[in-house]
Amino acid sequence: MCNIGSKSIVMDFDPQGKKVLKTMEKYYLADHGIREAILESNQRDIQLVLENLVFLEMKRRGYEVRIGKVGAQEVDFVGTKGGEKLYIQVSYLLASPQTIEQEFGVFNEIHDNFPKFAVSMDELDFSRNGYHHWNIRDFLLGEPWT
Repeated sequence: MCNIGSKSIVMDFDPQGKKVLKTMEKYYLADHGIREAILESNQRDIQLVLENLVFLEMKRRGYEVRIGKVGAQEVDFVGTKGGEKLYIQVSYLLASPQTIEQEFGVFNEIHDNFPKFAVSMDELDFSRNGYHHWNIRDFLLGEPWT
């Protein structure tokens, strides 16, 4: 990750091959108030706002953050800190079986024992198969993430 003014760039990371991929960088804002002022609303892109909030919280907690790639699938965030690692998927709502499969399914392809989380606005707990689901509030306020 590198900082550019009030934006951050996150590089792709292959958790299976453990190498940095050279494609598809993502940009994250340090202040959504500026975005709100310019666009007059963050509601239109709530998925992107939630993803940005998770990114900022991971950085605040001292994680190095990358985007994960497993085959053709993407893991929103792979966070590392010391010998600790975690995987996080972010979704606005887990409103359909297809969305649930999309968010949790990628974890089936990662063959290690580090924690795997899906974070959304849902109040119901959709945890399954050893993968954790957190409401965004619980994720932001939870200590620690294990």
